[in-house]
Amino acid sequence: MGKYLDPRADLTFKKVFGEHKNLVISLLNALLPLKDDERVESIEYWPAEKIPKRTQVEKDSIVDVCCKDNKNREFIVEMQMTWTESFKKRVLLNASKAYVAQSEAGGVYDTLQPVYALNFVNENFMKDVDDYYHYYHLVHDKYTDKVIDGLHLVFVELKKFKPQTFTEKKMQVLWLRFLTEITDKTLEAPAELLENPEVSEALKILEIGAYSPGEMRAYDKFWDYISRQRTIANDIRREVEKAKAEIAVANAKAEEANAEAEEAKAKLKQKDIDTARRMKAKGYAIADIAEITGLTVEEIEGL
Repeated sequence: MGKYLDPRADLTFKKVFGEHKNLVISLLNALLPLKDDERVESIEYWPAEKIPKRTQVEKDSIVDVCCKDNKNREFIVEMQMTWTESFKKRVLLNASKAYVAQSEAGGVYDTLQPVYALNFVNENFMKDVDDYYHYYHLVHDKYTDKVIDGLHLVFVELKKFKPQTFTEKKMQVLWLRFLTEITDKTLEAPAELLENPEVSEALKILEIGAYSPGEMRAYDKFWDYISRQRTIANDIRREVEKAKAEIAVANAKAEEANAEAEEAKAKLKQKDIDTARRMKAKGYAIADIAEITGLTVEEIEGL
């Protein structure tokens, strides 16, 4: 094992960003699409009773930090180790709940403040695009400068992040390098990360020596669960692919059988037509030809 623990785990992510306000402020300002005059200056963490309830699977695979700043804007920061398409709806639901929770009976709507959901995803879920940063908000479909400022959803696909192709904010690069390059096999952190005061502080929090035996057991349990979930997901994917392949083979055989049946039917039809022509040439009555060949009167008359 190296010098640090992986920052994406439940224990470490919450220690870094759930117990150190200056670090989560830095993360929010680096990753969220905020203008200079919209930057987060101070925050308070949500009380435990306000945190959205999780299913057992979500508790074991999703890490979250929730807070509110001095402008009463709400922030939900999540690390999602596994991914399904339903997670996007869950993110939207939780952000909507946070927005609605600001409203009091008889209150005025202009006091409602935006909710930002920042989601780090440890899997590639948007496979048809190269971008790793995805920002969703309410925008007019024609006049894109017209925005309803309410819900802001950001998804970051960590595995797509490559610092050498990135030209945006420096702190965004440093925090994403922190989340993607530091693991429990890291013996020495990159100099660029150590040179930055905030990231260096976060690295100090990750040092293995700072954790008790009980915390290390919890850390190992988290990764064991993630490994089991990935194994199950891979098994399911393989079974689905196998089933799709079997269905494709069955469909191909069915199409082949249908084609053969149509060919046989066409041959029988042609045989009946040939018979009808011969009978017609020998002067048989149309009604008799129709009875013997199964052709219609109109078909026989047209021969």
